[in-house]
Amino acid sequence: MGSHSNRQLRFGAAIHGVGSSHTAWRHPQIPSDASISLAFYTQQAQIAENGKFDFVFIADGLYINEKSIPHFLNRFEPITILSALGAVTSRIGLVGTLSTSYSEPFTVARQFASIDHISKGRAGWNVVTSPLEGTALNFGGKPHPSHSERYRIAEEYLEVIKGLWDSWEDDAFIRDKESGVFFDPYKMHRLNHEGEYFSVQGPLNIARSKQGQPVVFQAGSSESGRNLAAKTADAVFTGPETLEEAKAFYQDVKRRAVENGRSPNEILIFPGIGPIIGRTEEEAERKYREIAELVTPDKALEYLGRYFEHHDFSRYPLDEPFPDLGDFGSNSFRSTTERIKKRAKEQNLTLREVALQEATPRTVFFGTPEKVADIVQQWFEEQAADGFIIGESVPGGLRDFVEWVVPILQERGLFRTDYEADTLRGNLGLPVPVNRYTAQRALQQAGSVRYV
Repeated sequence: MGSHSNRQLRFGAAIHGVGSSHTAWRHPQIPSDASISLAFYTQQAQIAENGKFDFVFIADGLYINEKSIPHFLNRFEPITILSALGAVTSRIGLVGTLSTSYSEPFTVARQFASIDHISKGRAGWNVVTSPLEGTALNFGGKPHPSHSERYRIAEEYLEVIKGLWDSWEDDAFIRDKESGVFFDPYKMHRLNHEGEYFSVQGPLNIARSKQGQPVVFQAGSSESGRNLAAKTADAVFTGPETLEEAKAFYQDVKRRAVENGRSPNEILIFPGIGPIIGRTEEEAERKYREIAELVTPDKALEYLGRYFEHHDFSRYPLDEPFPDLGDFGSNSFRSTTERIKKRAKEQNLTLREVALQEATPRTVFFGTPEKVADIVQQWFEEQAADGFIIGESVPGGLRDFVEWVVPILQERGLFRTDYEADTLRGNLGLPVPVNRYTAQRALQQAGSVRYV
């Protein structure tokens, strides 16, 4: 399928307990308590690590109701489970979601720095802004910030976090038992941040890790999300449906990164995919049907409703055109709701068709191992992706990908056969950020030497 450069594919594995639909938990091969089973998470993380994946990913949310999917109703909090996974893995990165809208920067900086030390430099933070308005009811009941304000908060939040992660220069802790000197006070720094949303003095009470700072991921494809990612993220999660859509997003975010004075190689793009793989097309089809047949129209409507602030779609006729919702959904999962409305209009879809498509997605990553490997390679070589987040659309989907598709990509020279490094940054090919105060001192010293 054409030549390729020295770029190497990257892979993450999304561990999603009992699945990402209302009904997947009913499949006989899915443990019904998977979302709170350390054994299940350990097994998934170790499958991914055996496949030489870059990281595992734990998603999160802060608001549920009776219509939420089963996995959301009863699941691990990311920081806690990532700490546990750090102890049962040795090379794979540990990435988790944590909201900038409903947490404090000092606490979050400390939590991810702690995981970074526990895992010897394998932590990553997926920055989100909590789309659901109901979340505010669990955190004091103040009004939920608008979409644009959530991103303004997030930008300042990241500024604070990265500043706190630089509180200590890399060689600040001397720990000399003979002299009794534990640290060099000149290499400890207070942030003294006073901004629109946060006032944080610092310093953080934990040192920088082996990889300098945890890797920052961002998952938002709206205009505000793309701008934030281009300024601050090391990697971006996205959910395109077609190769053309993926290429457009890839080029757009890389362009924005360059406009922010960054190299396009400093920001990696990861579409999320749920490959369905069979030794034959018929086997893949059977696996898909086993999951799809569990989905009833009412559960599909509930799944669709979550993206629109848990809107009650059961009030509309199922087999008439998708209802005109105007701007509804623009303050929650904006890029997703806009995509759904656009596709429904362009393809003249009924509500039933839209709901079932969302609840039982059937992506192009479908079929035999060779076919799926070909599509992964095409997206990679045509610059639609730097790597992929692999989610399980069907039970055993991650193991299928690792056992059947990864060896093909390794044979083609597109994916590693062993880890290159022992940190997440190292394996992703991302630079270690230099401590800002060390860099400042080096500049000052260079200046004083120049003018002697």
